[in-house]
Amino acid sequence: MFIQTEATPNPATLKFLPGRDVHPAGAIEFNDAAAAAVSPLAAALFRIEGVRRVFFGPDFITVTKDGAIDWPHIKPSLLGAIMDTFVSGQPVMTESPQVGPASSAGEYSGDAAQIVREIEELLATRVRPAVAQDGGDIDFDRFEPESGTVYLRLRGSCAGCPSSTITLKQGIENMLKHYVPEVLRVEQAL
Repeated sequence: MFIQTEATPNPATLKFLPGRDVHPAGAIEFNDAAAAAVSPLAAALFRIEGVRRVFFGPDFITVTKDGAIDWPHIKPSLLGAIMDTFVSGQPVMTESPQVGPASSAGEYSGDAAQIVREIEELLATRVRPAVAQDGGDIDFDRFEPESGTVYLRLRGSCAGCPSSTITLKQGIENMLKHYVPEVLRVEQAL
């Protein structure tokens, strides 16, 4: 088995491409070892010193490390854990947790519901595929019609990335404002 790795815009995150399905049901993020209990692979990765976050995409894994540890010290152990999981035939997940966001349009009424549907469609078709290339994901959090503000949650390599503000403001905000005139601002959800 050959596992490719790719750098991401976030220097603390590395993308692993095992050449197999990882989590085709949707993106899922583990922010600590306790959350990783539903995944033998995520649990194995968290046992490696310095791992801070694990993210599964449909066909990739991103691992975020502690800033004090260098990639050459941790990467061989990460590759070994990923390879062991796939070669042994262990499932990536033992339980089916909630993955990806459900549509939020039902939480809104009238014009706001239509605006949220348009925002979610643009995120799904134009934004998610682009950020998945960098090992991340972006979820819709909420829309405040009064201020025209969209709040988005960054995951995977996007979370904590030094260029995430540029991505949100110059990329996503400009696109949403172009296609959905009611959107005036995009902010990161905390």
